[in-house]
Amino acid sequence: MKKVTFIAIAAFFTLSLASCKKDWTCKCTTTVLGVSATAETTINATKKDAEDACNATATAGGATTSCEISKK
Repeated sequence: MKKVTFIAIAAFFTLSLASCKKDWTCKCTTTVLGVSATAETTINATKKDAEDACNATATAGGATTSCEISKK
């Protein structure tokens, strides 16, 4: 019984760490009329929330912007 309890607790902590907030780097490159500029932002969030925030910053009217996220 102790072994089953230990395994259940270990599984719980492993799963809870998977959704922890971490530092992510959002790197966006914007090109306007052939001129490129790159900006990096650090986002402290879960991976899904960081991806959503990074993609939200990728909207710029009349410019081509591409963003990628990586673990810091």
